[in-house]
Amino acid sequence: MNCLKGVDPMDNDIKLLGVEDMAEQQYLPAGCFSSWLRRTRNTLVKENGTDVPCGECKACCTSSYFIHIRPEETQTLTQINRKLLFAAPGLPKGNVLLGYYENGHCPMLIDNKCSIYEHRSLTCRSYDCRIFTAAGIEAGDTDKALINQRIRHWKFSYPTKRDSDQHSAVQAAAMFLRERAECFPAELVPKNSSQLAILAIKVYDVFLKYNDESGKNGRLFPDSRVAKAIMKANEKFEARRIKFQAVTNH
Repeated sequence: MNCLKGVDPMDNDIKLLGVEDMAEQQYLPAGCFSSWLRRTRNTLVKENGTDVPCGECKACCTSSYFIHIRPEETQTLTQINRKLLFAAPGLPKGNVLLGYYENGHCPMLIDNKCSIYEHRSLTCRSYDCRIFTAAGIEAGDTDKALINQRIRHWKFSYPTKRDSDQHSAVQAAAMFLRERAECFPAELVPKNSSQLAILAIKVYDVFLKYNDESGKNGRLFPDSRVAKAIMKANEKFEARRIKFQAVTNH
């Protein structure tokens, strides 16, 4: 089997899963793609939150998300009733999760506003639903319906060819990870949509490189070669993140 080449971001073959014709949708400006991608990757390395033009949208606050809170986020923890928190499975002691009500709403959402907004967790400050628009995938099933609705409205701009090439590469990465999961170790490809989109953003340059190499002759590359390149790119990105955190926390 051969690797699928990247395609144009607006091509029907790569548009969001389950999305109807968007011709009549009211678009929301998501920003220049290259600039957004650079900021998002830096945020993943620095783990310092990001600026998202949410407006009045509360979709992520009402979509049945477990919120991870780290032990060092003391200002966040002091704002939350400990009875609402429980130990985060698989993480070191002190890492906790904030659950949600039966209707999917975060307990901190009071009168349709975040009651701890100034002290909200890094998870909340880092959440950007544009990652799904970038990767060409939905956020989840019916419990993520409001987020799926939101991501269908985001529209990136492409002032240069590099913008469109990078978006094609991110979407091609997400498609390969989703459709060629058997090429990777079981633990590498996330089943969670958010983590899958983030992984595609981390390793997109593999497809940018291969698309540049393939040129006009349309040459395809073996899945095994692409998979190895993706794993190497992910390791490189993680090494960069770990190094930055080590220096920062020293």
